[in-house]
Amino acid sequence: MIEAGLIVARLLHYVAVTTLAGASFFPLYAYRWKSVRPISLQRRLQSVLFAAANVALLSGILWFVFAVANMSGTLDRVLDREMLSTVLGDTGFGKVWSARFILTVVIVVVIWNGFDSKSDPRSSVIVPVLTAALLISLAGVGHTQVEEGIAGAVHLVSDAGHLLAAGAWLGGLIPLALVLAAGRADREASSVADLDQILIRFSGMGYAAVATLVGTGLVNSWYLVGNITGLLTTQYGQLLLAKLALFAGMLSLAAINRIWLVPSMNNTNADGCGSIWKSRLRTHVLAEQALGLLVLLIVSVLGTIRPAIGQ
Repeated sequence: MIEAGLIVARLLHYVAVTTLAGASFFPLYAYRWKSVRPISLQRRLQSVLFAAANVALLSGILWFVFAVANMSGTLDRVLDREMLSTVLGDTGFGKVWSARFILTVVIVVVIWNGFDSKSDPRSSVIVPVLTAALLISLAGVGHTQVEEGIAGAVHLVSDAGHLLAAGAWLGGLIPLALVLAAGRADREASSVADLDQILIRFSGMGYAAVATLVGTGLVNSWYLVGNITGLLTTQYGQLLLAKLALFAGMLSLAAINRIWLVPSMNNTNADGCGSIWKSRLRTHVLAEQALGLLVLLIVSVLGTIRPAIGQ
């Protein structure tokens, strides 16, 4: 019960924070700085950010509740003052969680205020910076606490880079889906050209994200798995292999999108047949999102079990 609750809370939090980061990063690279986005798309993106921020806040509280229960062995001690004082004041998890809770509240307030702002949200980097900080702070409540000194610092930085890359790619799929959905009814040549440029820029970001994920993933595996035996014979290693298989599936879909679907859509737009390829592209993006959700589920489980190293 407690372990299952902890996994669910972690999953909800990872999904929310990843969405926050990806959706807030998206306008920074997908659009030209002085270009104007459709107001309807801008509002929908703002709504996604606000919903994700609230889920991040609530799931963070839920994570803390089940983490305390896991430490004490029972849900009955979650409201025990002595237990709460010990977790918040004497554990690394409690200290990082407190800072992250405050940061999440700030993000909710900033995004809420953005609904009343008449300025273009791309003119400010406040939300992307705050969400990036919230995302990389997850490295402080994971297995990076195992090492100390230089090794601990390297692992922490590597994990932070891994989280940022995952947030940009996985979280960016949601605003990309919104753009594709918004473009269905708009067949103007200018809109088609804008969509083409957005897809190209998203692909460029994806290349950088994948390279970062591979590099930091190797570093993290060195610290948490250690060798092939640990990868093949431990529960941690086997789950990591499953995660890599899902990652390969996402990478294959992304490659098909970039090499086949996007060029085919561009070549047929002039003839009015691009909607067929655009529909296929939307399907692939949804499939990437589904695989990404499974990846986050495995990450949520991995955080609750002992790493393969040393077993």
